[in-house]
Amino acid sequence: MTARVRLHVNVDHVATVRNARGTRYPDPVLAAGVCELAGADGITCHLREDRRHIVDDDVARLRAAVQTALNFECAATAEMRDLALGLRPEIVTLVPERREERTTEGGLDVAGQERALAPLVGALSAAGIAVSMFVAPVEAQLAASRRVGAHAVELHTGEYCHLSGAARDAELARLRAACEAAHGLGLRVAAGHGLTRHNVGPIAALPHMEELNIGHALVADALFSGLAGAVRDIRAAIDAR
Repeated sequence: MTARVRLHVNVDHVATVRNARGTRYPDPVLAAGVCELAGADGITCHLREDRRHIVDDDVARLRAAVQTALNFECAATAEMRDLALGLRPEIVTLVPERREERTTEGGLDVAGQERALAPLVGALSAAGIAVSMFVAPVEAQLAASRRVGAHAVELHTGEYCHLSGAARDAELARLRAACEAAHGLGLRVAAGHGLTRHNVGPIAALPHMEELNIGHALVADALFSGLAGAVRDIRAAIDAR
């Protein structure tokens, strides 16, 4: 029997809507609870340097409220390391971050930053926090992730989501090869970025895929089907692989 692929819901863009008007609602912590009740296996949030959506208070309240697993996405900085050590999420996912980008684009260059990343990963691991690297499906980045001590990788699916036809098939093949390579290195495998209920099936069906992180598309679907309904729809699309 094929193992169930976990769904982690990213609640960042609930905070984006809130911050657009400077109100206290909609509350990403309340949204996280709705998602868990609807079947989410975990909650993801990305605390960015400029605090453009999730803010520090949200993260503290999420840690207190989340009953499943909290995935704390952050840049590989001393500030975020210290916040994570105080927060103690189940997993920290290290991502690249540029202030001018709309959303995280591309994967973290682990291979080019091994010397800086290894002690940061070591500090989180020593505190009992699992560490994942958000990387492109490139073997050199997977191998470097293993060398710095990461427990998992989250494969960047943005290219797959933006392409169509033969080009998408080629990218899917690249992701499949990356899943096999990561598993061979002893890394757990997750994926995310740009996934929707329409395109998630082939990603969920990849070998050794354990977890999918989905946020923007789910929040968009919630405008029409409600948040709980959007979670159930994504869950059904994943399970139908």
